[in-house]
Amino acid sequence: MTEPFPFSAIVGQDEMKQAMVLTAIDPGIGGVLVFGDRGTGKSTAVRALAALLPPIRAVAGCPLNSARPEDVPDWVRGAGTELEDKPTPVVDLPLGAGEDRVTGALDIERALVSGEKAFEPGLLARANRGYLYIDEVNLLEDHIVDLLLDVAQSGENLVEREGLSIRHPARFVLVGSGNPEEGELRPQLMDRFGLSVEVASPTDIDTRVEVIRRRDAYERDTERFMAHWRAEDAALRKRILAAREALADMTSPNTVLHDCASLCVALGSDGLRGELTLLRAARAQAAFDGDTAVSRAHLRAVAPAALRHRLRRDPLDEAGSSARVARVLAEILP
Repeated sequence: MTEPFPFSAIVGQDEMKQAMVLTAIDPGIGGVLVFGDRGTGKSTAVRALAALLPPIRAVAGCPLNSARPEDVPDWVRGAGTELEDKPTPVVDLPLGAGEDRVTGALDIERALVSGEKAFEPGLLARANRGYLYIDEVNLLEDHIVDLLLDVAQSGENLVEREGLSIRHPARFVLVGSGNPEEGELRPQLMDRFGLSVEVASPTDIDTRVEVIRRRDAYERDTERFMAHWRAEDAALRKRILAAREALADMTSPNTVLHDCASLCVALGSDGLRGELTLLRAARAQAAFDGDTAVSRAHLRAVAPAALRHRLRRDPLDEAGSSARVARVLAEILP
């Protein structure tokens, strides 16, 4: 099986890579929404980051990737008590997937063969402790959107149908991508993403040539290409793991909390999720930078991704959301 393209070898798209690294440091940030042109490396970046991260320690044979034998539900069959290393899960949620496939349902084969009522886990179970990736998320059917909103809120998947009543953990980093020209995303789902980034095809000739050169080298001699970039990925993995450890001791001065609130009030973002996400993302950025306290520099670095998708529409302001955030940043955090 061909190894995913190295995360460190992705050319440009710095904001997208930054957002994904921050959610790897602190999954509680809430996932990443990536809007932009086709062929700009969105799905490549998700798989590359998951391959970059260290494997998870999970119970062998458990479809939920349970961390301890005592966490394995009674309905799971075939799971042992031994722990094994598994790659960080990356599960694709296809647009046409029905609710049964997403949440899980009655195992029809076992019901017909043995008359046993058993549960067959769905995509949400497989994504637990990993990533759930949805391409063209803005085209997702409404009832699947409602389902994801419930799971994102509770961190659990509840299935009650066909005589089954199953509840299992479903905690994952949600990554959605799409082209805004093909339809808008429901505000309720957009608000569940912690960070939002915009990507575009590079217009610089040298950048495009470098993209072609690296992709061609990867496809022509994968092993040689991977050997060249493994050290870069290993260094990035080390920084992410160190940042995870540093989060617990990260301090957030009152001035930073005041800045978070001031930014969100000035931008008119709804609720308090903007402030909370901004603070978490700034902490992760500070930890990644090797600092011990959050500063205005960290807020400035993450504010566009944390806030641009939370703005109310202003019919009198023709500037895009990114420009509005940049303008307010210049006023509030000069």
